[in-house]
Amino acid sequence: MIVSRADLDSLLMAKHAAPHSVLGMHRCTRGRRKGVVVRALLSGAISCEVVEPDSPAAAPVPMKRLAPEGFFEVFIPGRPDPFKYQLRASYPGGQSRQFFDGYCFLPTLGEQDLYLFNEGNEHRVFDKLGAHPRDLGGVSGVSFAVWAPAAARVSVVGIFNHWDGRYNPMRPLGASGVWELFIPSMAEGELYKFEIRDQKGGIRLKTDPYGTSFEAPPGNAAIVCDPRRFSWGDGEWLDKRRAAAGSLDRPMSVYEVHLGSWKRKPEDADRPLSYRELAPQLADYVCEMGFTHIEVMPIAEHPFEGSWGYQVTGFYAPTHRYGRPEDFAWFVDYLHQRGIGVILDWVPAHFPRDSFALAEFDGTHLYEHADPRQGAHLDWGTLIFNYGRNEVRCFLVANALAWCERYHIDGLRVDAVASMLYLDYSRPQGGWIPNRYGGRENLEAIEFIKQVNDLVHQYHPGVVMIAEESTSFSKVSRPTSEGGLGFDYKWNMGWMNDTLRYFSKEPVHRKWHQNDLTFGMLYQYAENFIEVFSHDEVVHGKASLLFKMGAWHISEKAANLRSLYAHLWAYPGKKLLFMGSEFAQSHEWRHDASLDWHLCQYPDHEGVRLLVRDLNRLYTAEPVLSSNDFNPHGFRWINCQDAGSNVISYLRCDSLERVLFAIVAHFGGAVRTDYRVGVPYPGFWREVINTNSEYYGGSGLGNDGGRASEAVPADGFAQSVVLTLPPLSTVILRWDRA
Repeated sequence: MIVSRADLDSLLMAKHAAPHSVLGMHRCTRGRRKGVVVRALLSGAISCEVVEPDSPAAAPVPMKRLAPEGFFEVFIPGRPDPFKYQLRASYPGGQSRQFFDGYCFLPTLGEQDLYLFNEGNEHRVFDKLGAHPRDLGGVSGVSFAVWAPAAARVSVVGIFNHWDGRYNPMRPLGASGVWELFIPSMAEGELYKFEIRDQKGGIRLKTDPYGTSFEAPPGNAAIVCDPRRFSWGDGEWLDKRRAAAGSLDRPMSVYEVHLGSWKRKPEDADRPLSYRELAPQLADYVCEMGFTHIEVMPIAEHPFEGSWGYQVTGFYAPTHRYGRPEDFAWFVDYLHQRGIGVILDWVPAHFPRDSFALAEFDGTHLYEHADPRQGAHLDWGTLIFNYGRNEVRCFLVANALAWCERYHIDGLRVDAVASMLYLDYSRPQGGWIPNRYGGRENLEAIEFIKQVNDLVHQYHPGVVMIAEESTSFSKVSRPTSEGGLGFDYKWNMGWMNDTLRYFSKEPVHRKWHQNDLTFGMLYQYAENFIEVFSHDEVVHGKASLLFKMGAWHISEKAANLRSLYAHLWAYPGKKLLFMGSEFAQSHEWRHDASLDWHLCQYPDHEGVRLLVRDLNRLYTAEPVLSSNDFNPHGFRWINCQDAGSNVISYLRCDSLERVLFAIVAHFGGAVRTDYRVGVPYPGFWREVINTNSEYYGGSGLGNDGGRASEAVPADGFAQSVVLTLPPLSTVILRWDRA
């Protein structure tokens, strides 16, 4: 026996921290004889021999089994330098296999890779860490790499080695904290995890933070998968996207979708549709409805369906629930070829405490802060990333880039930005730690946000970054070069809350709440806003949008909703509407059931859907409404003070006022006849939308297609039109020159 007893025992007890120094082929001198020693630790093998594949005439060299666990060793004299070899192992039952030894390969990561990773600037770390099918010198296999700096030992485990950490131990790469191993002959489809021995001797079985595919719970193992194999056909879409980079004020009407509950298959145990089943049906519907984009609620791998995808354990993998990674790529590719953009909900603000995932990954608080005042989310019971740690920041930045590169995502809507910006977010007094200047801003998170926004724009021109941010933090959607956070758009949570509060009142009480309709214009142009009615507004007892409306009867609630939607589409800002809201779903959204599509047979619901379709068509066809949202000269109040009548009116126009729309919204419950509205120019004001149309489920009362202006001053204008305002209705008028 040449191997030391200490090394042998350490390997057999799965404690060796440097297995490549013992296993594999090494120069060796025994007395005066020079040669090489070959060692292998093989699960279940009863014999083993060394074979030279390039020298068929050379006789195999039998190895001596030094331990029943499968440890083999042989000294080959007269061979002073290592040579190319394979191992031929025999197993009970007469089975045998011949393979290259994984412990004879050099590391698959170089010093520059590790330096940039530790510095936080390896933007393509997703190609370095994790599991990657590779060809090394003509030998195919899978390279594994994982960051676990405090680990005493790390092994790759799976079905291939009976989940036994004694076999396939990894080597540490200097002081980088990265462990690495190449396993020849392994192919895609293998399940694997990392078995980590921490400094206290505890064993942790962890999934790969960079895993690209996962099995279903409760196993949660990663699956070796190359997400780059898909053959894309969306080149024309990407060219157009790239050409439009920087042009933010363009049509954007977003349909927010939860893939598992948009439609299900009741005839097949009510299962969700797959990625490939969803794409054609969803594309047909989105095209019919006139939306320009879909926004997919988080599809990164997550074990708990009730989290809706917001508690991620596999940040680099599309969830297994609807198919394989290549199926998700097909989904995106199909929508792109139908002219539909795909925005992905991205969750870098927190992660769950599941023991198999990131929490205390190597026995230390590696990805999260150790102090719960910094590292724990009180609201969600989750953990907060340590944005000040270079390798953690690298993990998250590369994750954003990976979704854009691997899956051609057109935008990332960043979840819970407010919780990232503030150290005292939802914390009691004394329950948080100030920053180095004594303030409440999370300086490390802010720098991370700026970095990821800049890098996405740099590497993927035309991809948009969207902030779900609910505070008054300044310059969220301004470039970092101007002192901003670098987002392209920000969700307008203030406008949404104010507007829904107003509409929740019965019409008789609304005159006391007119400011809820008008206050938002005071800050409308401070950011590049998207006006949103998202999934958050139709869950947890908040009621559906239809049932939020302040009315007793369904027909009145539907009329309210129609008037609200027309106001939303006419108001400045890009648009987002959660699925089901477009046909006035009655129930709150349920993540484990299909939308109530049967409601579309009823006029109150189908009328709302038809209105949303027509509003999208008007919005995308008229640049004044869709490419003029961030121009403060493109909006002008006509009258925002007629609270007693529950009426607001305003103009949308281009910078030269060559095209004008007048919007008159009447949110009262009575008909108002002979209602005079001031307009800037003489001519015919054509009624292009009347939410009270019979076609939309209304009574049909309106203005007979439009009204000619009169030279009667009103609302500060020399001209005016006299309108009939149906109850709970919004009218959109387009100016035709006299």
